[in-house]
Amino acid sequence: ANRQAVNTSASSTPAAVPVVGKTLTGEGAKGDWSTDAPGVRRKLTPADLPPPYSTDSVDNGPSVVSQPEGVMPKVPAGFTIQKWAGDLRNPRVLVTAPNGDIFVAESRANRVSVLRDADGDGTPETKEEFYTSPDKEQMPLPFGIGFYPLGNNPKWIYVACTDKVIRFPYKSGDLKASAPPKVVVDTIPGFGQLRGGGHWTRDIAFSNDGKTMFVSVGSRSNVDEKNEESERLRALIYAFTPEGKNGRVYASGIRNPVGLAVQPKTGTLWTSVNERDGLGDHLVPDYITSVKEGGFYGWPWYYIGGNQDPRHEGAKPELKDKVIVPDVLVQSHMASLDLAFYTGTKFPKEYQGSIFACEHGSWNRARRTGYKVIRAVMKNGKATGEYEDFVTGFVVSDGAVWGRPVGVTTGRDGSLLFSDDGSNSIWRVTYTGDKGKTAKL
Repeated sequence: ANRQAVNTSASSTPAAVPVVGKTLTGEGAKGDWSTDAPGVRRKLTPADLPPPYSTDSVDNGPSVVSQPEGVMPKVPAGFTIQKWAGDLRNPRVLVTAPNGDIFVAESRANRVSVLRDADGDGTPETKEEFYTSPDKEQMPLPFGIGFYPLGNNPKWIYVACTDKVIRFPYKSGDLKASAPPKVVVDTIPGFGQLRGGGHWTRDIAFSNDGKTMFVSVGSRSNVDEKNEESERLRALIYAFTPEGKNGRVYASGIRNPVGLAVQPKTGTLWTSVNERDGLGDHLVPDYITSVKEGGFYGWPWYYIGGNQDPRHEGAKPELKDKVIVPDVLVQSHMASLDLAFYTGTKFPKEYQGSIFACEHGSWNRARRTGYKVIRAVMKNGKATGEYEDFVTGFVVSDGAVWGRPVGVTTGRDGSLLFSDDGSNSIWRVTYTGDKGKTAKL
């Protein structure tokens, strides 16, 4: 009853201009694509949340268009961006192998590819299909990728598919799988899009001590309006041994924990999360957070602490005080997908150790937001709650976009690479200190 279709020029708030140089808070932090620019910094808190249904819930998905001639993504002064690779099919998660190769999950093609820049000139000369599933059952919708054991000589490459985790034998430099995949975790709870519907992405990460394999599973529904028992197996982060044994729930109540990353120095697990839709333009904020073992993050009954979802009024009062407030609240409906810690040394010191996260972009708000890469600000290894725009410029108008960031990784050379399934490309950001000129293609 609170959802309506809108045309692409609809607006719940007037367009504004970007503000760089101070941290935007309160209403000013909510913004939309017209207020985005590299260096714009925001901080949202639970106190900034409006009541449910303060605005109508709208269906305002974008039209994806070709990259306009002469237009490039925008990066901060001192940085340079270039298109590193194109002609991919639905590129999603990126992972850097110890030898510097970039592995990419081309999810809709049921394929994992590998790209190599052997001469270090910033352009990959080699692109190979590491493995393409011969059918939709063997490697369905690959997403998360991980190397194991950690270090310079992994023996396996793991792939988290929508209904299982598989692995391939691997030795440094392999461009082709040497054997078919073996199943490590058979039938992830919820079964994924192919059987159970709903959120299909599954990410994977390994603990720093090598003893634990984390796997994320999103919900089947928006907010479990039908109170389905099957949802109790979803909206979770699971933990297994690297052999797929001793499966257990690590954290719960996380609607769609799309991206997983382990903080290099502390070993803390982090996730980026798509929160629920249908409550208005500015509810509920997506978020980036450290993950507490045994922690409960509210879905479907509560959000951002003890705020009860009106679609579950009066339910589960015993859980209200147990809901953990996430570390970094980001603009609502941005669709925060993959995240990665910057582990290089080429970026200025303030960027080192930061979290970079890809915001795929909104459909459930009147004025578009997302379609950018953001940096979550860290201090002494902990999030300050602030985040800033790092790469912007993919929105043409309130109706059309040409890029949609998904996966992100630190290159061995200290660059930052991210995938974009709007233009089916991979972009490379380097620090040059020369006013951030965009590279010519």
